[in-house]
Amino acid sequence: MNCPLSRIHMGPAPCAADLTDGSERGEYVPQSYILNRLGRPLRSVNLMYCYYPLDREFPARARDAFAEQQVSFQWDYPYDDYFPYTGGLHGTKDGPVFRQMADIRAHGQDVTLTLTIDPNVTDDHLIAIAEDLRPFGRLMLRINHEATGNWFAFTKRASYQQIADFFVHAGEVIRAHAPNVQTIICIDGIEDPAADEIVMEREFAQTVCSADIWSVDKYLALHWGWPYDTAEPGGKSHKRGSVRAIYDLTKRSFRRFTEQNGGQIKPMVMSEFNADGDVTGPYDQCLMTDHFFRLLKEDPEHWLTGINFYQFRDRGRLGLETEDPNDPANGIEQPVMRTFRDWLSDPLFSPVITEQGPAVLPAELRWGGAEDAEGLALTLHFDGSPHFCELCFSGDSNNYMLELNGKWFRKAPETAFVDLMPAFYEKPLRAACDLTLRLFAPPADGRNDLSQPDGLMNSRQTVRALPLLRVRYAPVEADCDENTVCN
Repeated sequence: MNCPLSRIHMGPAPCAADLTDGSERGEYVPQSYILNRLGRPLRSVNLMYCYYPLDREFPARARDAFAEQQVSFQWDYPYDDYFPYTGGLHGTKDGPVFRQMADIRAHGQDVTLTLTIDPNVTDDHLIAIAEDLRPFGRLMLRINHEATGNWFAFTKRASYQQIADFFVHAGEVIRAHAPNVQTIICIDGIEDPAADEIVMEREFAQTVCSADIWSVDKYLALHWGWPYDTAEPGGKSHKRGSVRAIYDLTKRSFRRFTEQNGGQIKPMVMSEFNADGDVTGPYDQCLMTDHFFRLLKEDPEHWLTGINFYQFRDRGRLGLETEDPNDPANGIEQPVMRTFRDWLSDPLFSPVITEQGPAVLPAELRWGGAEDAEGLALTLHFDGSPHFCELCFSGDSNNYMLELNGKWFRKAPETAFVDLMPAFYEKPLRAACDLTLRLFAPPADGRNDLSQPDGLMNSRQTVRALPLLRVRYAPVEADCDENTVCN
């Protein structure tokens, strides 16, 4: 491949697009599948886990450990029915959570770990968690989210003031041992249009100052009685709100957080966002999601740094896909998938990629994370829309994320061939043009090499040769004449 080569840098989007993958409502879906469905990596993928090591039944999942217990609400179990976090003190670093975090990072995304923790654990548990998370780069840790609610088990084991104290202390301990980890405080903001303060402001004021990132969970519509009842008109276990009102309250929450923090701004994210199709149906779910995104795009103030769509695949109607009840390993795409996918290509949610000057090989590429990565760009000429377009990585065992014509691909270490034709299926070329192939190198196994001087925050790979490009503009064999027999 003999093409102009330059260095590029990938920085944050005006607002990051994140996604939750798996929860009490759905199983984890491998990132290769999600990449193929969405066409690009997200800024971050959120995982939902719990850590109650002082309970005799843990680490069994709550629904299994208490299968004989009669429940009428999702959170009636003695501890939260999330995936059990199997690391920590006396734990193992070979559990699903570690494989999933590695999968997320190998696909060019950062990890957000939502972790409900028994507030009675001692510091040695927190230190062990910190040691677990050190290899996973710029990780965001959401500790005991929705902390001003009353449904999670940790709210039944401590007062709200103790929960706030625990968040502050846990963040201090974990950051001391894993400086790569940023903490997210997730509490109710301003819920009442007539109010000036956030919910439980007195108890949780200290958390706003101590957290690295502020967060609220906001559903435009939600059926919280799922799966124990059905949302029907007049029911008491669901709600639908005004998109405009929810947008305004979320923005007012950010402003109040800023006031509490002495006027100093911190990143603000919506850690859970959706309109529940159980309440809205599939079409209003799209309309409400689109309406919220349009309000954000049209707002001249830059106040929200990330929004997490909850979630990819759901057993109810809170997913881009619903789980196929006949085969749980498969998903059924919902109309909101197209809405979300279309917005992912909008500049509002697109990472900013800038050229840094010419490059020569060999070139060392640094991966700091989805908002700070150094890559290579190659200018390719196309005579038109191709019939064949592929890359051959002979002898190259690096891990790459590639982008062409707006479509992203992964090249795993063991992969020698990448078919780029999906970049043209929905966006065929109408005439001859130049396109840019962009290449980044996140860590192959999702983990940073901590033996390197900057290994806590960065991963590096060296590109020694460019892949071979094969482009053809016609079928290998032409269509047969009607009088010719094709064998």
